[in-house]
Amino acid sequence: MSHLGNPGATGNAVLPTSVEGFTAVGVTTLKPGAPTPTPRILRGAGGWVKLGLGLILPVIILLAWQLSTAAGIFSPVQLPSPRAVFEAGTELIARNELFGHIAISTQRVLLGFLAGAVLGVSLGALVGLSKVAEVLLGPTIGALRAVPSLAWVPLLILWMKIGEDSKVTLIIIGAFFPIFTTVSLALRHVDKNLVEAARAFGLKGLKLLTTVQLPAVVPSIFSGLRLALAQAWLFLVAAELIASSMGLGFLLTDSQNNGRTDRLLLAIVLLAVLGKATDALLGLAEKWAVQRWS
Repeated sequence: MSHLGNPGATGNAVLPTSVEGFTAVGVTTLKPGAPTPTPRILRGAGGWVKLGLGLILPVIILLAWQLSTAAGIFSPVQLPSPRAVFEAGTELIARNELFGHIAISTQRVLLGFLAGAVLGVSLGALVGLSKVAEVLLGPTIGALRAVPSLAWVPLLILWMKIGEDSKVTLIIIGAFFPIFTTVSLALRHVDKNLVEAARAFGLKGLKLLTTVQLPAVVPSIFSGLRLALAQAWLFLVAAELIASSMGLGFLLTDSQNNGRTDRLLLAIVLLAVLGKATDALLGLAEKWAVQRWS
């Protein structure tokens, strides 16, 4: 009988201490930081195939929605049919209102997201690279991050009235914290050997930051940007509570007040589609940036 577990037994086989790449029994371990293996079903799949797979769940949800309304499980007030929601959209298009709501909401989100991203990257880099800044700014920013979005609304109305400035500022607040947190934490853990090597070549200050440190955390930066973009869309609804007469957030709350569940669901669907579309565009930018700098 072979004693595989006893390395001291003469003539017995000894299991290797590392089984990386060992596939005789179908087991594979990965090095830390190694890319996650692609499932077999996705290997070699083109963009259209992946898009089709990604649409399976939405189609199932749509079918379940249609069947539940057709079977009378929910009343039209509780859950209008997909057709009723579509007709609500065509009605708003015929009245030249829908695209105006979409345009103003998208403008507010993009302006708030861009400004929040710039502030988040700047302050995140400062706190991530400077111990003094971390001690001075970290606790305060961490406390402000816990303030709910609606808590800012009355203060912004008091300071900036009910114009566009207060709405965009609220979205800036929402977009700022995810990118700030991600960048500051990522820069704090940049490989010190890499930084020392760059300093040996004469790089320091802003040149060191833009040439070595920020490129080293490009994936983390884009993770923060994507979280910030999602947060910007979330804060949009709160922003458009500030005496708005246009926008998807306004359409959402106005439909609720008027009992128009079809328009309410339309606003939710449009927010989901726009959020996913902008995230997909940011994902393309992420792929380019990772190939360019990582």
